[in-house]
Amino acid sequence: MKTPTEPYDLEAPFEPRACLKEELARRYNPCVSPRTAMNKLGAWIRHNKELQHRLYEEGPEGKNDITFSLRQVRLLPEYLGEL
Repeated sequence: MKTPTEPYDLEAPFEPRACLKEELARRYNPCVSPRTAMNKLGAWIRHNKELQHRLYEEGPEGKNDITFSLRQVRLLPEYLGEL
């Protein structure tokens, strides 16, 4: 059952689409709290300068956006592995 803090199904197969950063963070780190998942994803991005550049410097998206665009979602598996 979905709760207000979990509006997406983490068990369902992931189809690339624009989505909340929190959802992707939770998919990469399903066994931790949403905040911890976000912190871990952010750290992975900060420590991979090429990924960071491609996510935020090659398009109109900003670091403070709450969503990843479809372009960004398609980049992540190249660096972090498939969802």
